[in-house]
Amino acid sequence: MTNPTEIPPLNSLDYISYLDENGRIPDFLQGQIGVYAIFNQDKILQYVGYSRDIYLSLKQHFVRQYQGCYWLKLQTITRPNRTILEEIKAAWITENGSIPLGNAEDEMLWNHPIQVKPLMTTEEKIAYEKNDEIGQEKLLKQVARRVEEEILTQLQERGLQEEIRFNPKLKSNGLLDLK
Repeated sequence: MTNPTEIPPLNSLDYISYLDENGRIPDFLQGQIGVYAIFNQDKILQYVGYSRDIYLSLKQHFVRQYQGCYWLKLQTITRPNRTILEEIKAAWITENGSIPLGNAEDEMLWNHPIQVKPLMTTEEKIAYEKNDEIGQEKLLKQVARRVEEEILTQLQERGLQEEIRFNPKLKSNGLLDLK
């Protein structure tokens, strides 16, 4: 797999539904090492990434950007090798003809915890500014809980039947990320 000619062209791979018929990310991806391409409902490439556990990465991406996660294509490898993973990722992005938004200006949205501060209501922003540091932490935690509930509702509407648990320690920092 070190020879670039052995990299499977992205267009030669089959689409896999992001959620299976039971509303779950395909279980066979648990513990799999490889490169994956995520497509929206119209099968337009949104993001290309690689991971030591594709399943966990896909779960994170779904929570952060569920509206862009409908289809997958992937290539697994048996042992972690960053060089090979980077080569496949680069080849697929090149084959696409343009850098997907998730690998460009939307990269933070796909790869980093959800920041709840920008999602505050006007009332929450006013209350935040009026509070001391302890009050601000409490408010951020409340906002994080509200945003978490909204996200969970949206994920259920999309059909997700996976258990989603956010890291409670990050909420007082105004961040939502999976545990």
